[in-house]
Amino acid sequence: MALWGLIYWAFLLLLALAVICVLLYCGYIHYIHMKYDHIPAPPRDSFFFGHSPTILKVMKSNELVYDLFLDWVLKYGPVVRMNVLHKVTILVVSPDTVKEFLMSPKYNKDWVYDRLSNIFGVRFMGKGLLTDRDYDHWHKQRRIMDPAFSRTYLIDLMGPFNDNAEKLVETLTERADGKRHVGMHDMLSRVTLDVISKVAFGMEMNSLEDDQTPFPKAISQAMRALVEMRNPLIRFSWEKQGFIKEVQKSIMLLRKTGRECIAKRQKEIQDGAEIPVDILTQILKGAALEEGCDMEDLLDNFVTFFIAGQETTANQLSFAVMELARHPEILEKVRAEVDEVIGARRDIEYEDLGKLQYLSQVLKETLRLYPTAPGTTRALEKEIVIEGVKISPNVTMVFNSYIMGRMEQFYPDPLVFNPDRFHPDAPKPYFTYFPFSLGPRSCIGQVFAQMEAKVVMAKFLQRFEFELVEGQSFKIVDSGTLRPMGGVICRLRPRTKSKK
Repeated sequence: MALWGLIYWAFLLLLALAVICVLLYCGYIHYIHMKYDHIPAPPRDSFFFGHSPTILKVMKSNELVYDLFLDWVLKYGPVVRMNVLHKVTILVVSPDTVKEFLMSPKYNKDWVYDRLSNIFGVRFMGKGLLTDRDYDHWHKQRRIMDPAFSRTYLIDLMGPFNDNAEKLVETLTERADGKRHVGMHDMLSRVTLDVISKVAFGMEMNSLEDDQTPFPKAISQAMRALVEMRNPLIRFSWEKQGFIKEVQKSIMLLRKTGRECIAKRQKEIQDGAEIPVDILTQILKGAALEEGCDMEDLLDNFVTFFIAGQETTANQLSFAVMELARHPEILEKVRAEVDEVIGARRDIEYEDLGKLQYLSQVLKETLRLYPTAPGTTRALEKEIVIEGVKISPNVTMVFNSYIMGRMEQFYPDPLVFNPDRFHPDAPKPYFTYFPFSLGPRSCIGQVFAQMEAKVVMAKFLQRFEFELVEGQSFKIVDSGTLRPMGGVICRLRPRTKSKK
């Protein structure tokens, strides 16, 4: 009886402690509400979960959450508060504030980037170049990586860019009978995977030829997890356990591949073989200069570049194909430029890229409407006033290129696809266009990505007529990056002639 009495009182004690913890947490949430509720926002769905029920409802219906945020901005103004549990996020669409936060190194990346470090208990990007929140440590990594993106090295990549784009053209030619349905997003994802594997890591992925390669699916699964993790209770969802296991397997596959790739390159260095100045070489150089750097640290940057170098470029190219097919007058103009500059030549030269001015405008306008990496966050550590609204520290500041790119006050007729917005003589967007972020933490690979995009798109326009298959969706899906939901299904036909 004495034992049962002890258990009873222990249970009551634990219950009392649990009640006290809940009451304290409720008190803290109430304090947070009082501290930030002067900032404009839609009504919260609940005291505990804030705005998350509405956000999750949008996600479950396969709608784009950034369209919801755009509606909130248009209704509540350029500074909008969002609550989830005790966390407060401030969405800002002020160009001056974008300039202040992104162009200065004094604002660090926020805890949101920790989600990329570890997913469902498996190390993902760790403390790689994208996720490293320590500015000094990041800056060391960036300086080490810079040579892999120098002008000299990028010029040398024109050969691999041409070769892989040519393989894409050959694969598409087999399907270009004017009848067969071709998923352009899938094909473009495969060619960009082959490119980044070869030029960054010396790997022959050959995913264009191998329909069974697991890497495109593994990348998609890992990126999809970033969206699903917006639900703070996903780890406790029974119906999501299968998905979580698939994500864990996908990440382990990517890191296992990286481990094999790194070990092979280390052996080549030991054997005195000639080593290219590629991304993998720079990762290894950085490791040699940093005390205590182990294999897991090396894999962080392998995964970062492997995914970032494939996913965003494929999505951009897919959206470009979609918009060109929907705008025949723009397609005719950009194709005429490709014919004039490239003609019937197989290989595109580095000097040709600068002459493809209208193609550049098409690609930039694509990223205005469809920024594949739509936004970034920064930590607010000191009080600030934005657009007349005082914001106390310890909140997440969100800056979103998708939202600002679709606002009438920044872009007249914002939903109209108009490459002339980016004509050299047109007014330049003032800190409203940042698909690769801005300032010191802007994407190191943006020139690489746009060179690759130009080569692939120019060859595609040079060789094919294309049209969109009727009845498909043109909606956008958030899969960690923005991609076309319907896959951009086309019918292709070889072009009958080109100039020169």
